[in-house]
Amino acid sequence: MTKKFRVFATCDIGESLELLRKRGYVVEVYPKPEAPPKSLIIDRTKSGIDGLITTLRDPIDAEVFEAGKGTLKVVAQIAVGFDNINRADANRYKVPFTHTADVLTEATAEFSFFMLGVLARKMWTAEHLTRENQWGYWHPYLPFLGDEVTGKTIAVIGTGRIGLAMIKKCAGFDMNILCYDPAYQNHDYVKAIQEMMNLRHARGIQKEHTWIKYTTFEEALKQADFVSVHVPLLREGESPTPTYHLFNERTLRMMKPTAYLVNDSRGPVVDETALVKALRENWIAGAALDVYEKEPLPADSLLRDPAIADRCRLYPHFASAARITRLSTDPNKGMAGRCVQALMDVLEGNYGGDVTKMPYVVNKEAFAK
Repeated sequence: MTKKFRVFATCDIGESLELLRKRGYVVEVYPKPEAPPKSLIIDRTKSGIDGLITTLRDPIDAEVFEAGKGTLKVVAQIAVGFDNINRADANRYKVPFTHTADVLTEATAEFSFFMLGVLARKMWTAEHLTRENQWGYWHPYLPFLGDEVTGKTIAVIGTGRIGLAMIKKCAGFDMNILCYDPAYQNHDYVKAIQEMMNLRHARGIQKEHTWIKYTTFEEALKQADFVSVHVPLLREGESPTPTYHLFNERTLRMMKPTAYLVNDSRGPVVDETALVKALRENWIAGAALDVYEKEPLPADSLLRDPAIADRCRLYPHFASAARITRLSTDPNKGMAGRCVQALMDVLEGNYGGDVTKMPYVVNKEAFAK
């Protein structure tokens, strides 16, 4: 019989919590949709819980780890990112934390592609025209035209799991693909995509021959019709190739004035002040964002400027918000299922109790022998 572990979840993650209860866990859930105050997280941790289920909106640092000293055994994050968790503090207190990488790969990549399409084909503008009864005639090029995606060149910035999934989707739209990643280059995958492109052209599935290649960041920005961002957030000092404000005045000016920027990676990768300036002054044709420097997007954000609304699509950190991806109890399919499995791995001592062998633990370095 499973020991009666106590768990506090900072939000409801669906049926997966019932799986824990069926195993004898005592599970308490913060009932409101917004994030609980940090003081409440500290209070619940101090009460002697074994496990804490968190989201990107929960600040988890030394205060929380100190509150759980001697009792808190794991922090299970229902997200692929973990910017909210202080890794150094977790390591110092010897508390493993987990995340839910991979299960949201396809959902996030397809959302990137959908953002790109909505932006380029001016779907938001077209729907408003129709809903506001401004559609009074049909004309070949008035009141506006969008841009085709098929046959264009896209720069995929970051070729980790989500970047590679994006590449796969772009190849299906007969796009030429420029790849850039300072740390990870999957040349075998790129070679396989090129072979597929060659076969599609040879068999007459696509009319034009298309290509894919790795290139420099500067060349990718200069040549692309679309720029899709899939990098982790790395600040100065955290990596030799930081990504904080990777897109700034200097780099946005490298893009073509007809090009579009799409970002559903991490908000601070884009300097929002510079992006607003780029849109106001028409350095680029448009942008679509699902992540922001501060979330939720502040009411006074410059991104809300009505003057750029026709060229700037804004979404609520929504890319992985699909039923199976978010809530499936299957750890191979759903973030919730993977989050709970990660929690159980640590608390129940799976993998022989060796944290370094547990697949969803992030900070394995703190437990290396």
